[in-house]
Amino acid sequence: MRAELVLMGRRVDMAPQAHRRALVVLIYATLTVMMVGLFFADHWRVTGYYLVLATGLINRFFLGGYNFGGLVKPFSGKPPRRSEAPPFLLLALRIYHAEPGDREYRSDERELQQRDRAHYQAYQTLVIVLALLWLLTSWNTFKPQLLAWLPMSPDLVVYGLVLAAIVVALTLPQCILLWTEPDMEEEA
Repeated sequence: MRAELVLMGRRVDMAPQAHRRALVVLIYATLTVMMVGLFFADHWRVTGYYLVLATGLINRFFLGGYNFGGLVKPFSGKPPRRSEAPPFLLLALRIYHAEPGDREYRSDERELQQRDRAHYQAYQTLVIVLALLWLLTSWNTFKPQLLAWLPMSPDLVVYGLVLAAIVVALTLPQCILLWTEPDMEEEA
């Protein structure tokens, strides 16, 4: 796990557990506000896709895990893909990407164990959400009058829960790792 995050050129120390927990709360608060705002925009007809795209960008720049970048090492253990741009173009734009070291993307045994534990915890939560979705869809299919008390269409409620489950599925393992990792020690 990385100990610092670069935001608009400024380095933010993420070694203290409190900073990482604040980041997790900020990420989920932002996604919640986006989800509510996008509901009022068009009931997620088009904007639901934007929410999933925003979740992917949050993974890429803040969380990591499924992408190279962010605080959590890639779960795959593979180095990032190199740019296919010709070297002279990279030099003309003054962009240089150093080859990352093995420690930046390969996890040791302790990190692998933490990753597996975080996925186990995340998927336990997702099983509960999926069971709730299954229950709601079966009620709506066989007894639609059971969900008639809702102030909106039951299909829209189920769609919103599916959208929230996708957002949680894409972010929960990394957030569990960030939340549970104790304060990081400085390397010598």
